[in-house]
Amino acid sequence: MNTSYPILNDLFVFLNSTITDISIVYSRIPGSGILLKYIKNSHQNDPFRTFLEALLVLFAIIYLLTKRYRTDNNLIELTPSEIEELVEEWQPESLVPTITESQRIELDKTPILNGPQGPRIKLEKAIQILRKYGVGSCGPPGFYGTIDVHTEFERTVSEFLGTDDTILYSQAFSTIGSAIPSFCKRGDIIVADQGCNFAIQKGIQISRSVIKWYKHNDMQDLENILLKIKNEDIESGRRLTRRFIVTEGIFENSGDIAQLPKLKKFKYRLILDESLSIGTLGKRGAGLTDYYNINPKEIDMIVGSMCTALCSSGGFCSGSFEITDHQRISGPAYCYSAALPAMLSACATESIKNLDRNPHLVAKVLSNTSTFKSNMANVKYVTVDGFADSPVFHLRLIKDIKANSIEEKEKLLQEIVDDAMNNGVILTRAKYVFAQEMFGIEPSIRICISASFSKKEIEKAAAITKSAITKVLKNKVR
Repeated sequence: MNTSYPILNDLFVFLNSTITDISIVYSRIPGSGILLKYIKNSHQNDPFRTFLEALLVLFAIIYLLTKRYRTDNNLIELTPSEIEELVEEWQPESLVPTITESQRIELDKTPILNGPQGPRIKLEKAIQILRKYGVGSCGPPGFYGTIDVHTEFERTVSEFLGTDDTILYSQAFSTIGSAIPSFCKRGDIIVADQGCNFAIQKGIQISRSVIKWYKHNDMQDLENILLKIKNEDIESGRRLTRRFIVTEGIFENSGDIAQLPKLKKFKYRLILDESLSIGTLGKRGAGLTDYYNINPKEIDMIVGSMCTALCSSGGFCSGSFEITDHQRISGPAYCYSAALPAMLSACATESIKNLDRNPHLVAKVLSNTSTFKSNMANVKYVTVDGFADSPVFHLRLIKDIKANSIEEKEKLLQEIVDDAMNNGVILTRAKYVFAQEMFGIEPSIRICISASFSKKEIEKAAAITKSAITKVLKNKVR
């Protein structure tokens, strides 16, 4: 380009040569052609995007070149002697919070049982697995924490319950609290029983879904709530979201049994917590579906605990392959927790196999339950709460007992526990987090019947329990 001004000619020549040199150097950079093509296409399709990206690059350059500064300009420089003096005066807080006198007394009275639970073959299997794999799993299940005993347990549970697949969790409490938010998100609707246990309540809260509660085991109230939701959808034009009903097989807080045949007829996905019903209900001990003779594949999610009838640790969720596969990549307690120790998984597997080989154990639980409850039929001062066939039930104080506060009621129940302990029967108060329970719950003594006792032992235990109740409460009636 020639002009009448020599200086401008020199400038244009310089700029042209410089741009040419830069273009040559840039073309030698690997991937430069792709980047240039991306910028051209981006600018052509969306010029505003090019402008925005240029601003972001400019901001990054300015941010990196800006001098660092402190928000606290009143920093006081301390001398070494002052620092040493402050270090000597500092007293660290206790790692263990100070307990109250009542908590200390309760801890002192906690019974400790020494020895294995269940058949000796289970103990031998645990020792064998411990020597082979060690104690810990050393990693989350999704990485390198899963080994053959874990997959064997999942396969055994699926075959026992009659479901497609099972996923194993390392902690029972967090199983339902992870399974629910894995599927229930903001905008979804959860309809749950007011009698659900604390773990379910927390799982529902974490999901951030729309929560509707129906009265405990009241199917008419459930139908009314579902009808109300349907009418709200029509009136507001609300888009269709995922809908769930959440309940328990045997309710931990009451001992009642869910009415599964009636729950199944509603067109909602059903999440069933069978932590207490697997191993105790049904002809084979396969839980509520076995008890009502319902195909377990009709239940979307069956959640269970290995801490109860299986005498181990951890939890599981059983259902279709889609249900379990989704949790393996989105279940918080599965992705971010170490896998269950191998020996605990092996113990749970042996428990299921033992239950499968000895179905009479479930009948023995039912017989012992009937024997204990019949001996407690005429007991005074307390109510025996729970379904007739449920091996889990609660003893709660009647309203005429002189105890107004929760603390007073728990103290009386603890006196019953202590008196029974002195006569050879171990009872325990049910532990509740009263400050965080979503619905009011009364203190209680929770009783879980086992198949390991003879009829005479069950009758003796009922007689001692009944005697302890009478001894403690006979002078406490209004």
